[in-house]
Amino acid sequence: MTLTEKTAYIKGLCEGLEFDKKDTAEAKIIKALLDLCSDMAEELSELEADVEDLFDYCEELDEDLGDVEEVLLDEDEDDDEWDDEECDGECDECELCGECEYCDDEDYFEIVCPSCGETVCFDESVNAEDLACPACGSELGCIVDEDDVNPVED
Repeated sequence: MTLTEKTAYIKGLCEGLEFDKKDTAEAKIIKALLDLCSDMAEELSELEADVEDLFDYCEELDEDLGDVEEVLLDEDEDDDEWDDEECDGECDECELCGECEYCDDEDYFEIVCPSCGETVCFDESVNAEDLACPACGSELGCIVDEDDVNPVED
């Protein structure tokens, strides 16, 4: 039995005892208490409905957040896996990864871009005159000579 139903039941008992027709102090108090109970029962019913709606909404948000986390975690896992075919020899991982084809190459070189400080990795098959920094786009061909190039040894 809900609070509203219990309040209605008590009001029915009072009407059966004809408290609404009596003009005593006790009857007035009982009428006021019944009105208070009725108002409180209605207010609690509305609050319960609001809480139920909020609970449902929180469950939906939790499911949506789970979907977002799944997408973000899947992307992070993809980033952690190294794929030799995707490497262009100029990525951050090439410098010390030891897993890609460029790290196994004995004629592998690196140079620091004077414009942005990015370390650019390349091998002897790359024409040094056409070399550009992948981070800032500055041409590096003019600074590539025997003294500036550091061979990387595994």
